Amino acid sequence: MRPSRGAFFFGMARWYSLGMKLILKWIFSAAALLAVAYLYSGVVVSSFTGALIAAAVLGALNMVVRPILVLLTLPVTLVTLGLFLFVVNALMFWAAASLTSSLNVMGFVAALIGSLIYSALQLVIDFVLERLFLDK
Repeated sequence: MRPSRGAFFFGMARWYSLGMKLILKWIFSAAALLAVAYLYSGVVVSSFTGALIAAAVLGALNMVVRPILVLLTLPVTLVTLGLFLFVVNALMFWAAASLTSSLNVMGFVAALIGSLIYSALQLVIDFVLERLFLDK
């Protein structure tokens, strides 16, 4: 039995929606990095293009390296009741700054504060994008 034409177009619309959501999240993440640089002087972003590159690097680090770090630091995270995850987030932020020339962080405390602001902005971005791309 062949699927109907409508099912084919519905499937394509879903893939289009996922791709658009990913592109919007990347752009908004770059804007969030610019907002962090504006709100806190310990983080400097050179340009919007640099913020796009830094957001991509930060996303890749959070996707690949962060789960490994979380697993390796699980005993410390349990003892500190999860507060050590702030340190892991700051390390990811600092690592992204060291890998790109367009994002500069003025030390570990600046990475910690910058990652806290960035995480709060990411929560807002995720909430807005989930509302925009509801599966109906």
